[in-house]
Amino acid sequence: MAAKKKKKIEFRYYKMPAGISFLALLGEKWVRSYGHGIDYLHFHNCMEIGYCYEGEGTLSIGEKDYSYRGGQFSIIPKNCPHTTTSSDGTVSRWEYLFVDVDEILNCMYPAGINKKSIEQMILRINAKAMFCDAREYPDMAERILHIFDVVRRADEYYIEEAKALINEFLVRVARANVHAVQRGMHENKVEKTSMFISDAISYISDHYMEPIRIENLAAQCHISETHFRRLFSNYMSIGPLEYINLVRIQNACEMLKKTDEMVSDIAYKCGFGVLSTFNRNFKQVMGCSPYEWRKKPENFEQQILKAQVRSEEGW
Repeated sequence: MAAKKKKKIEFRYYKMPAGISFLALLGEKWVRSYGHGIDYLHFHNCMEIGYCYEGEGTLSIGEKDYSYRGGQFSIIPKNCPHTTTSSDGTVSRWEYLFVDVDEILNCMYPAGINKKSIEQMILRINAKAMFCDAREYPDMAERILHIFDVVRRADEYYIEEAKALINEFLVRVARANVHAVQRGMHENKVEKTSMFISDAISYISDHYMEPIRIENLAAQCHISETHFRRLFSNYMSIGPLEYINLVRIQNACEMLKKTDEMVSDIAYKCGFGVLSTFNRNFKQVMGCSPYEWRKKPENFEQQILKAQVRSEEGW
């Protein structure tokens, strides 16, 4: 497999169906040759659980490459860069489940459990990516396949059943990751960098509508602002401020496309306190003013993908 270039990382956004909190990608569509012609990693706004039935290739998670084959599964937290590449001349059969971990757990335990306990569980679940052989972790593998089967059949109340099974599975992931949390989640510099960047990306995704100071992001990562800027820029090939603005512009595009709200209101809701600043940043990313773009929203994908951190809706 050719070395991955670090010039860009793609953000693949998955919008969960209302009230469901998970999305399954099942069936023959996912029998394919993965990854050829793609020399960059991508990350999601939710957890990805993947099961490989057949095929072989390379699963890259951060800076590490793993050889995969049929009978293995992966659990990749949100904002964790990764990609799958089939061996030359082969096809692989994967199926995937994307999960909004926070939503699943908070819905399952709305008031009956201490909030700090939920936060600790989420921390453990997101502590690290897992890549496992089904023969070594048969209970977890069986539960993944059971969830897939429930969603595939779509019997009456299947959503409620799937949520309960996903919740049980997440508890097992939290238990498996306890040692990862105790040793600081990661053991080497490269993985620590990935952790810092993932935490920062997650915070930006949740708080883009608020004022965000780079020094505060650095403080959350327990490193200096200068060190944080260097790590973020080296890893993402875009500065933290540019990334924040990109996330804000992406959300502004969605609002411009789906609502008739005034541009000034949208600017404010997306974290821009001054309309002229919003207009300037919007034009820099999209190539035109928000007023002009609103008349031709079909340009959203083409324009946004020109950014160093690319953004696409998931498959």
